[in-house]
Amino acid sequence: MKPYPVWVEQIADADKQDDVDSIVYGVAAKPDGTRVIAATSNFVRVYSANNGEFIASLKGHKDAVYCVCYNRDGSRFASGGADKCVIIWTEELVGILKYQHNEPIQSVCYNPVTSHLISCTSIDFGIWSPESKSVVKHKVPAKITCSSWTKDGQYAALGFFSGQISIRALKGGEERVKIDRPGNAPIWCLAWNPCKTEAVDIIAVADWNQKLSFYQLNGRQIGKDRHLGYDPGCLAWYPGGEYLLIGGSNKEVGLYTKEGIFLTKVVDLGSWAWCVDVFPTENYIIAGSHDGSIKVTQLNFNTVHGLYKDRYAYRDNMTDVIIQNLLQEQKVKIKCRDWVKKVAIYKYRLAVQLPDKIIVYELYSDDVSDMHYRVKDKIMQRFDCNLLVVTAHHILLCKDHRLQAYSFSGIKEREWVLEANIRYIKVIGGPPGKEGLLVGLRNGQVLKIFVDNPFPMLIIKQPQCIRCIDISMGRNKLAIIDETQTCSVYDIKTKKLLFQEPNATSLAWNTHNEDMMCFSSNGYLNIKASNFPVHQRKMQGYVVGFSGSKIFCLKDLTMQAVDVPQSAPMNQYIEKKMFHTAYNVACLGVTNNDWCHLANEALESLNLEVAKNAFTRVRELRYLEFIHQIEERKLSKTAETTNQLILADYYAFKGDFQEAAKMYKKCGNEVKAMEMFSDLRQFENAKDFLTSSDPKNVKGLIKRQAEWCKSTNDPGSAIDLYLAASAFSEAIEIAGKQKWSDKLLEIMRQLDKSYIEELRACALYFRELSKYEFAAEAYHKLGELNSLVDLYIESHQWQEAFELCEEHPEFKESVYIPYANFLAENDKFDEAQEAYYIAGKPTEAVKVLEKLTHNAVAERRFDDASYYFWKLSMAYLKLAKQAQHRGSEDDVNLYLDKFQDYQHRAEMYYVYQTIHRYTEEPFTSHLPEALFNMARFLLHHLSQEIPYGVSKVSILYALAKQSKNMGAYKMARHAFDKLQQLRIPRHFQEAIDLNSITIRSKPFQDKEELLPMCSKCSTTNPLLNQMGNQCINCQQPFVHSFYAFEVLPLVEFIPENGISDADALKLINQDPISSGGGGGGDSWQERDQGNVQTMSFETSAPASMETDTFEARLQNYESLTSYQPVEVGETILRNMPRSQVIVLKWASPLRYQFYKNLMPDIILDTCESCNRIFYADDLELQYLQKQACPFCRKPVAVVEPVPVES
Repeated sequence: MKPYPVWVEQIADADKQDDVDSIVYGVAAKPDGTRVIAATSNFVRVYSANNGEFIASLKGHKDAVYCVCYNRDGSRFASGGADKCVIIWTEELVGILKYQHNEPIQSVCYNPVTSHLISCTSIDFGIWSPESKSVVKHKVPAKITCSSWTKDGQYAALGFFSGQISIRALKGGEERVKIDRPGNAPIWCLAWNPCKTEAVDIIAVADWNQKLSFYQLNGRQIGKDRHLGYDPGCLAWYPGGEYLLIGGSNKEVGLYTKEGIFLTKVVDLGSWAWCVDVFPTENYIIAGSHDGSIKVTQLNFNTVHGLYKDRYAYRDNMTDVIIQNLLQEQKVKIKCRDWVKKVAIYKYRLAVQLPDKIIVYELYSDDVSDMHYRVKDKIMQRFDCNLLVVTAHHILLCKDHRLQAYSFSGIKEREWVLEANIRYIKVIGGPPGKEGLLVGLRNGQVLKIFVDNPFPMLIIKQPQCIRCIDISMGRNKLAIIDETQTCSVYDIKTKKLLFQEPNATSLAWNTHNEDMMCFSSNGYLNIKASNFPVHQRKMQGYVVGFSGSKIFCLKDLTMQAVDVPQSAPMNQYIEKKMFHTAYNVACLGVTNNDWCHLANEALESLNLEVAKNAFTRVRELRYLEFIHQIEERKLSKTAETTNQLILADYYAFKGDFQEAAKMYKKCGNEVKAMEMFSDLRQFENAKDFLTSSDPKNVKGLIKRQAEWCKSTNDPGSAIDLYLAASAFSEAIEIAGKQKWSDKLLEIMRQLDKSYIEELRACALYFRELSKYEFAAEAYHKLGELNSLVDLYIESHQWQEAFELCEEHPEFKESVYIPYANFLAENDKFDEAQEAYYIAGKPTEAVKVLEKLTHNAVAERRFDDASYYFWKLSMAYLKLAKQAQHRGSEDDVNLYLDKFQDYQHRAEMYYVYQTIHRYTEEPFTSHLPEALFNMARFLLHHLSQEIPYGVSKVSILYALAKQSKNMGAYKMARHAFDKLQQLRIPRHFQEAIDLNSITIRSKPFQDKEELLPMCSKCSTTNPLLNQMGNQCINCQQPFVHSFYAFEVLPLVEFIPENGISDADALKLINQDPISSGGGGGGDSWQERDQGNVQTMSFETSAPASMETDTFEARLQNYESLTSYQPVEVGETILRNMPRSQVIVLKWASPLRYQFYKNLMPDIILDTCESCNRIFYADDLELQYLQKQACPFCRKPVAVVEPVPVES
């Protein structure tokens, strides 16, 4: 760092006016660095910044001008002075505005962000802006000596003569922070740090107590006060905020760090320094003094740095040292807190020269990646040197032509006095304490000096002054740059000049390659390998190191590592077929494409070792496998190991097929050429290498061409070619995938039965295409009956399958079970059951029905569930019959229990379907009486078990609602009470709650006409029967019409022992015995049967007739503990009118059920399939609507009712 004077202006006393001294009170540099303004006498003088040429002297003030400043863009500047005026000037040097204060102007300062200007006096300050019409002034308690804005322009700091600091806001000018400093020494200068990257605003304050202090915006002091040793008169920051310039009574301007550490004197003045400023764009410093002189000085900051391999140490902010690992991008900072003059680094040592000492640091560990340093030794001496070098145990200082070696303890161990001044020195390594140095002198000598040897050794003598030197990795070559910028490379052993390159400014040998170096010249980077031509690329800066593919370049005080691929040197070696050297160069760093290029060139030259290593670098597994095959072929020493054949294989492998074909032909191996072209689908080229005497090759070529047609979506040509090559399987596969049934049929008919797999493939494709007749033809040709059966089943050709079963009974089970499944899937359960029985699988029919039943209930299809349960019951009845034939009494009882259970469930779901629809849907086709009877029927049956899916709430709700509507209030009250005990859906809750209250206003009884009467004992039963659906007296089950569910006037009877069901039916169908003569009279008859008294009006039978009648049997009924049907004999059976008898013909092992209709006027009918009894009109209506029985869904014949004989 050295200051250089640029220009000086001495303002003579003759220029002063009105006895005003020519003191320079203020200076300011224009932001673009083109002009300088100075406040001297009562003028504002303007100079050119480049050469100090006087431009103008601005007149406008009537007394001394104390202060000047520029705005943020340089378009305006302001001046203020003892005449109490502030003048705004344009960059054309024209005054455009003047405003006044009541006291002389002490300071003016423009806002760095806005256009506001603050002007300060001894009693007030004002803030002016172009937008305001007047300047608002604010009173202050003491004289203002200086002012400064924060970097964001929001606050201004005012320094008072009383030693206080006031921080004011831009808006309103009110005080935000007040800083009281000890001692109350006048504050003569202050300034905010302009660095925009600082997290907090920091202000530097200098007072006439000779102290420098730093404060934050909140008034908190940073660090301790620093003693200046003189009275400060001016203070200014560098534009970046990294340095401070302070001057005053010491008659000079000094450079300080941002922490206040003094570095060096930069401007020497003859008297007090009153003002200083820094050019924003250049390292120019302008200062004004008491004697009227203006000095502009350029301050150049030299690069203080050191480099050893990939570790770079450099000075930062003049007082810090940063060590950077250029390869790993790691940095560590060492704070020295003093001016760093020199830096040197070597291996694990670091030396830093400060003004009064040298500090030696060492790494904490021997790890090459360690970046932590600690102090090893301090040499507490002041040294004056040009160059500084550190080794393992020594510090070497260069001063002119002297080189001195000091130990870390500060003892001078050795001194070399050379013939000329030292221009360049570099440590080239060696054992600790015996390191070697390369030294370049001004007279052109290059010396090698060992630290432990007092005698220098001359290596080379050049005619020009040495500028830069470096030695190669193997210590065999020496590169020198002289004052003429000529790079000369010598062989150290022979002293022979190897080559020279012009326009070189700096150089470096590659630390990983003996023959590679680089040098910089005129904005270019030059890389030279051996004696090959130089490879250039654009790059600014100076080369200082070369490691592998990394080039370390110093540009604008910044070191950067540039990754330079070594492609050009590698290609130069490849051109000379120097593959091993080219591989070594590539290892320094090249792209993947360069590695591939090297590998291919080496493989083409059959240098397998280099090719393998290069392909390994880029992980080309295909080529590595190819090289491995070549090596195995060479080890086997077969005829295919000739270089020409290997080269032909390589050409084919990398895609140069024409060249490969030429090499194959040259080797006499045309077959390989033919196979290669056929693989490439270049069949025309393949035919050129095809010999007519080889039919096997001809067929193979045709198949390859067919494969190509197949891959190019030309299936027709592919099929023809496959057929020509007798490749029937491939042709069948293509035709099948294309769904060409005609082509498949043509191929199939060409084949005989010996082509088993081909015929099977044809049949399979025909089945996929639904061409079952062609598939059957193929299976007939093969004689495969099993496959034929599967075909018939798959295509649902059941008639053909049955015919095949007739001829081959062993397939009966294989056909009928799928047939039964097919029928079941199509809701033909009767036919499906028959098929299961034929197949000998009766239990399968039951399983199907059980699954269908469960699904129907789960899906709330209760009518379907009823139907499926009925089907299940009939299936179990058949199983019971089969078990009876087998003589298995236990199975019979089990199946009959299942029959009764499923019959019961079928009836429950049949009735519940109507109740469910009534509660879920708004309309119903059933009369209220029918809904009432159905709900009662379900409620009586729920006493046993509630089936899955049946809602008791729905039943009780329907019963309660219909009971209330029909006057069965007792029944309705009971239903509503039961509902209150259950979980009720929300949409029923309100209606149930309301009806539960309103029903209490109704009578506590049911209408008599609603009460059911037993047809057997004539007992009137309550609507709610605790015994269920049977008479409370005789316990006869009530028989309901299976549509309206009214209680029918039927009485069950059974034939006497010895009379079979068939005989009984035969007797009933006979004509009754005619009665003869006799008259009779009507009479009332009263009977007392214990707990029941009855009275009936009967017509007496003829006296001559002694036969027993059915009515007489009813009259002689006696109450029993359990229900017993009426037992009748042959006479009664023969005398019963057929129209009054209902016969339910159940299949064996069940017996028939016989009922006597006591009210012949009511015409009843039964479904012969399900044995359910209906009113004849209801059954006829259901037949007309549904064409089937509503319960079992079997179509029923409409039977004309038989009138009852009178």
